[in-house]
Amino acid sequence: MAAMVTFRFSPHSYLFTQKFVKFQKNLTSFFSSSRINPRNLSFFAQSILQNGEAASTPDNLPSTSVVKDCPLSGLEDITVGYMFGKKKATEVAHSVWKHVVQKGDTLVDATCGNGYDTLAMVKMVADKSRMGRVYAMDIQKVALENTLSLLDESLNPDEKELVELFAICHSKMEEVVPNGISVRLVAFNLGYLPGGDKAIITASETTLLALEAAKRILAPGGLISIVVYVGHPGGREEYERVKAFASELSVENWISCKLQILNRPLAPILVFIFKR
Repeated sequence: MAAMVTFRFSPHSYLFTQKFVKFQKNLTSFFSSSRINPRNLSFFAQSILQNGEAASTPDNLPSTSVVKDCPLSGLEDITVGYMFGKKKATEVAHSVWKHVVQKGDTLVDATCGNGYDTLAMVKMVADKSRMGRVYAMDIQKVALENTLSLLDESLNPDEKELVELFAICHSKMEEVVPNGISVRLVAFNLGYLPGGDKAIITASETTLLALEAAKRILAPGGLISIVVYVGHPGGREEYERVKAFASELSVENWISCKLQILNRPLAPILVFIFKR
């Protein structure tokens, strides 16, 4: 087992359903408008989800609307905001997490960085039961210190008890998550530490090992969330490895998708992998 340092707080210290919709009228009306803005686009997306008529399945079985229950339902505004440069990639990720995570869940922040993802996770799982857990890790001491500082000033004593920080590579996450514990969310924010040394980056080899580990510990209905930054040396290669990993997962057990701005080649790419 790799050596690790544990920072423990104390009180003191989605299918689219195969819903075929008749949206031609809405489509024509939308694109014939003189202006296309985020508000119009968001409204159009919602109209497709809410007003479309569902066709019967190939077997002529009654169709079932599951849009309202899928992890991507209700994300039209935040997604459009990202497309138009009004929202950050991490904000989109956090919104998706909220549709998957439940109070009392166990989550893993595989690259805690400056702590903002870790903080969001703790807030999502915390409740009076104190059953939720967040395991956060990073290989950089400064990242762990930054995360510790943010959590110390942002969480109450009960919330602090729900999180543990580890000085360990993300590929070793199985060494810190207790055996037999099913994880609802494993999140990656790949690249370099914002405000830190840009020469220290996540590497495609260890990231692939980490994704394999995440796949093994993820609970059914869980999510692997990946924000990939491609503007630095090695970033594009790492993204290609992530994309290959997600693309090769079996359709029977996994749903893989990505959100990418095609004409902004250096923009972060979001990859979401849902376990059925």
